[in-house]
Amino acid sequence: MKLTKGKDSSSKVDVPMAPMIDIVFQLLIFFMLNLKIIAPEGNFNINLPINAPANAQQDVALPDIKVGLRSDRDGNLVQLTLGSNNLGNDNAAFDRLNAEILKLIGRPGNPATAQIEVELDADYECQYKYVVKAISRCTGRFDPQTQQIARYVEKIKFAPPHKPK
Repeated sequence: MKLTKGKDSSSKVDVPMAPMIDIVFQLLIFFMLNLKIIAPEGNFNINLPINAPANAQQDVALPDIKVGLRSDRDGNLVQLTLGSNNLGNDNAAFDRLNAEILKLIGRPGNPATAQIEVELDADYECQYKYVVKAISRCTGRFDPQTQQIARYVEKIKFAPPHKPK
């Protein structure tokens, strides 16, 4: 079979540019309308040192805090303790825990509190809601007047779980 070149095979192919430009602009508008602008994520807590006089006294090291959560076999809170102090087992006990930690650290944002560590010792059966309440009360509180969170303690660790007998 012999292939021959005709008149039409040497002609230039014309591509219409107007529909191509229309499609490009439609895609551009589509992507612009579907763009979701989000704020950058992250917690940028920066604690800069405060210039202090050379003869200033060093802050006294604060002791570590141990919070105990005792529960019954059903996981209900029986006793909330801070050190050896019994704070009760009702919802107000967590508010008392918050107040006691504030007494220990002095004031929120105290630079000496950066080294304080809270150890949570919860029973094996303790429900998570009580553990989460204890964590939130240890880390700080929300101030409705300033609409900001007052931070107490940044470091929280858990004691090894001990299974029931």
